[in-house]
Amino acid sequence: MIKQAQYIKSITDLKDGLHDLPSILLLGRSNVGKSSFINALTNRKNLARVSNTPGKTITLNFYNVENSFYLVDAPGYGYARRSKSMQDAFIIMIRDFMMQSPTLKLVCMLIDFKVGPTDDDLFTYQFLIENNMNVMVIVTKKDKIPKTHQFKQEQTIKKMMKNPILFYTTSIVTKENLEAIELEMRNQVKMDE
Repeated sequence: MIKQAQYIKSITDLKDGLHDLPSILLLGRSNVGKSSFINALTNRKNLARVSNTPGKTITLNFYNVENSFYLVDAPGYGYARRSKSMQDAFIIMIRDFMMQSPTLKLVCMLIDFKVGPTDDDLFTYQFLIENNMNVMVIVTKKDKIPKTHQFKQEQTIKKMMKNPILFYTTSIVTKENLEAIELEMRNQVKMDE
């Protein structure tokens, strides 16, 4: 269980990034629940600002987790109300971080359990796989679907994403798999030591 986590800084330019600890990038479309996930994972109610309006995150936000690694929250993709140039700028910033960060150990791709993988999700996931990124798929908001339909939905998502090796479903309501996700994150950042 994570005992300590704090917001450190936000960047738009890679030269301002932090490289003193391993980093884990959180990716997902707008409104997938990245901020709520960060708060649930770190046992902090307001560490990441949760908004009812999608598309609020416009920077790469660094959170120090127990001086072991940084969680890096990226802007959500696929938010229609953003201008095309702003969406393109976010994509370039995120891509550059993934390709150039010397400390990136894991990319966590968050998918909405109820919605399932969107075209943007599948395109992003394919990009990650083609570039040999270490990827963990985290499917959020599991509680939004009745229990009787959860197994079928999970199998559908896995099939659409070609059965990822690291795959977890979770919910900030039930806290399901949060400990397993944290343990996997810790294992991933230690792998190359």
